[in-house]
Amino acid sequence: MFLRHGQSVGNLEERFQGQADFPLTEAGRAQAQALAERWQTEGQVFDLAIASPLLRARETAEIVTQKLGVPLEFDDLWMERDNGKFSGLTYAEIRTRSAEVDFYTPYQAFGETGEGDWALFLRAGQAVHSLLRRPPGRYLVVSHGGLLNMVLYSIMGISPQANGHGIRFRFKNTSYAHFTYQPENHRWHMECLFGTAADA
Repeated sequence: MFLRHGQSVGNLEERFQGQADFPLTEAGRAQAQALAERWQTEGQVFDLAIASPLLRARETAEIVTQKLGVPLEFDDLWMERDNGKFSGLTYAEIRTRSAEVDFYTPYQAFGETGEGDWALFLRAGQAVHSLLRRPPGRYLVVSHGGLLNMVLYSIMGISPQANGHGIRFRFKNTSYAHFTYQPENHRWHMECLFGTAADA
C-alpha cells in the first residue's frame, strides 16, 4: 500500500514543500486518524510500515501504525523530491525570484539545484527495488505525492516526459494506492487507486 501523508502546514500555505520539513495540521492528523480507524474496522493488516522521515509523513505513519499495531521504519529513499532553491517557497515567492521556463526536459534540475523528473524517477525505482528485496509481506509505505507519482511510473513502465507532459497521478492527502506483486512472473496488480478514509 502506498499512502500519501495527511494535510501539512506546507499544503495549507500552498508551498513547494519538497524536503523542507512541515508538520501536519490538525486537519491532517484527523485525516490520518480517520484512515487508521477505517482500516482497523476493516481488519487491514500490515507486517511493516516504511515511511519518509519528513515530519508530515512521519506523523501520518505514527498515527496509523499506533492504531493498527504495526512496526515502523524510516527510509530516506521515500522522501519527497528535492526542490532545490524552491524548497519551502510559495508559488508567489517563486515567481518573484525566478523567470518562468518555456521548455524543460526531464533531465533538468528542479529549482536550479534539486531533482529533475528523471532523477526523481530513478530514485523512485530504487525505492521500489528496495521494497522488493524485502521478504514477501504486506507493506505500508507512507510517502509524498511527487515521489509516489514516480513510483507508479516505475511500476507501470511510464517514462517522464518534457514539460511534465503525460499522465499525472493525483494523490490527495491520505489517499492511497494498493498494489500486489507476484515475483514468480513479475506481475503487478492494481487493487485500488486513490482510496481514502471516506470510501465505502
